[in-house]
Amino acid sequence: MNEKEIIKKLKEAIPSPDTIKKDMIEVVDYEYSGKRDIEIVIENEEFTSICPRTGLPDFGRITIRYIPRKKIIELKSLKYYFLQYRDVGIFYEHVINKILEDLVSLVKPSWMEIVGSFRIRGGIKTTTKTEYRKNTKEHRHQT
Repeated sequence: MNEKEIIKKLKEAIPSPDTIKKDMIEVVDYEYSGKRDIEIVIENEEFTSICPRTGLPDFGRITIRYIPRKKIIELKSLKYYFLQYRDVGIFYEHVINKILEDLVSLVKPSWMEIVGSFRIRGGIKTTTKTEYRKNTKEHRHQT
């Protein structure tokens, strides 16, 4: 088997992002809803996914910052949600948007920001960022 055939077989074996299930994320009531705003920052230093072009692993840090309204993210379930990405072929830019969409749909925060800081590969370091604000439907994207 030549190199092109190996790469083709490898790509065929990589699950797509639609295998990621958001329903494994649990949310809990924020007991101080309506009393005061807080900012919650969650960092996952060990995020992994697969490059859909090469089949090679991508490593990075995902940072979630948000201002809750009525619900907050249960962290153990978030950890298992992130583990689903380990074998999934997905681009950096799509990772942060998928995470944002999944979390916003469950937590319904006042504001949320997702930052993906991915380790250097081939001399290139990539950071991607997107955010959601309750009063607008637009998401701001930065790459």
